[in-house]
Amino acid sequence: MTAEQEEQVKSREEIMEILEAFDLTGSFRDAGELAGCSHHTVAAYVAKRDEGRLPGEGPERRERIIDPFLPKIEEWVERSQGKVRADVCHEKLQALGYSGSDRTVRRAVAEAKASWRAGRRRVYRPWIPEPGMWAQWDWGQGPVIDGRPTNLFCAWLAWSRFRVVIPTWDRTLPTAIGCLDRAMRAFGGAPTYWLTDNERTVTIDHVAGIAVRHPQIVAVGGHYGITVATCVPADPESKGGSEATVRIAKADLVPTDADLRADYTCWAELVDACDEFMEEVNGRVHRVTRRAPVEMLTEEQQRLHRLPEQPYTTVLGETRKVSWTSTISFGGVTYSVPHQLVDESVWVRVDGDEIVVCHCAPSGVTEVARHRRGTPGTPVIDDAHYPPRPDGPLARKPKPTSAAETEFLAIGEGARSWLVEAAAAGNSATVEVSWWSPRGESNS
Repeated sequence: MTAEQEEQVKSREEIMEILEAFDLTGSFRDAGELAGCSHHTVAAYVAKRDEGRLPGEGPERRERIIDPFLPKIEEWVERSQGKVRADVCHEKLQALGYSGSDRTVRRAVAEAKASWRAGRRRVYRPWIPEPGMWAQWDWGQGPVIDGRPTNLFCAWLAWSRFRVVIPTWDRTLPTAIGCLDRAMRAFGGAPTYWLTDNERTVTIDHVAGIAVRHPQIVAVGGHYGITVATCVPADPESKGGSEATVRIAKADLVPTDADLRADYTCWAELVDACDEFMEEVNGRVHRVTRRAPVEMLTEEQQRLHRLPEQPYTTVLGETRKVSWTSTISFGGVTYSVPHQLVDESVWVRVDGDEIVVCHCAPSGVTEVARHRRGTPGTPVIDDAHYPPRPDGPLARKPKPTSAAETEFLAIGEGARSWLVEAAAAGNSATVEVSWWSPRGESNS
């Protein structure tokens, strides 16, 4: 093996041993004998050290079968803005006569992409939010309840990291506005800016790269004294806080094979789960601030703007008053609402084939009922809106009205059953219960 070939296979440790041996002996030949190599190799490494150009880790790069095709790979990477895939490059190279493996192509494409990104890498400046300045919201796909998908409205305050998660059935503009109102009332005030994505409920068009706001969103901003801003399209980095909130909420609330959470049987379970999630995530110490968001919220509330007494209700539909039967009339059809809202005013709107009923509570706008659109003369009633039915005439239970009746019924379930059956059969012996005593003595 020549000195040049021997030099190519030396590791960094072996090179250091060679140089150490030369520094010890001061002779190329003696150092070669101590290090177990040729004295020419020792001379070559000593000369490179004196010139300041010792080789790096491992052997020098050897010629590869893909080297003649590297200019073409670099061209594809440049033209595709770094998005071309290695498998696509491999197919194209095979058409050009390349006979190597796809593994070699993957390495070459990765090197070309790394080189291309080196001068184009996006530089991130740390974002230091001010209290009360920024809030963000985004939507996530919620769990499926009774075969129907749900949505998760996820909002957070950038400074305190306080999160709000609200389940919804849809992502329409009225629902979004209602969720914004509820989120701000949970915050305890309104921030200066709300940042979100470019959905049709917020941005109706782009002109020369400038987002054109939905007129209703502009009106909402005027009502609450906020400015709704949108991120750059296809740029999740500009609203990473809400993206993270969606990811954390979905991981905790949506049943998957990984988290082993059971499916939700009803809407109330999902609402309770969201409330529990918010209590947990806002009560624990945040890894960045080293403080619980609920504690920081008390400080940020001093910088939030005051909310108007009434929510923005223009898009919620028409008002109706709940009757004593816990129903409302809309379009000539009677619809039920939760019995707790008797004598309250609610808002009703049409959403496709459904009727949506909202209530403006002190905590914000809340959807309280959703029905399929009915036809006049056919009431649409949901039994879940009412308390349990009282016992009817066929299911009455004995209730004592005197001391003797109390003593008789205290015997047990047999006495109760006998009294009910005897009374239904018209047995006159039941009248004796009024003077019956457990000792068999008359009360007269």
